[in-house]
Amino acid sequence: MAGSQSGLLSRVALATSAAILASAVGANLYAHGNVTTQAVDTSKLPAIGDALLTKNPYRGNADAIRIGQSAYGQNCARCHGLDAISGGIAPDLRYLDKGEAGDEWYMERYHKGAVRDGKVYMPAMGDTLGQKAGWAIRSWLDTKHQE
Repeated sequence: MAGSQSGLLSRVALATSAAILASAVGANLYAHGNVTTQAVDTSKLPAIGDALLTKNPYRGNADAIRIGQSAYGQNCARCHGLDAISGGIAPDLRYLDKGEAGDEWYMERYHKGAVRDGKVYMPAMGDTLGQKAGWAIRSWLDTKHQE
């Protein structure tokens, strides 16, 4: 009888552990849903005005690159991958056209996001993070460029 109760307790413990694991994994898989942007401190960057720019005013700026790296990690990495190396969920941003050739496309996507057939593939970030943060992220991405 004692062996039978021990076996039952083991199965109950195993089933409970499996249920806890499944709920934790399920919650993480669903977490890709709504995106809550994280604030980016761009106060150390030169002012660029309100008009939307099509060329990166911070290219090569060390402060912008540092701020952009942090902003990317907080707001972009969950979909585009750590260090801009995509795991397949979203485009690998290391392959964006470098320099002015890719600036306009990048900022268009950054400001407007990407929606196809009513599905949001990338949320618009421009209104919430601002143009300065977008250009800082772009400055950092330029340092990660690969052909």
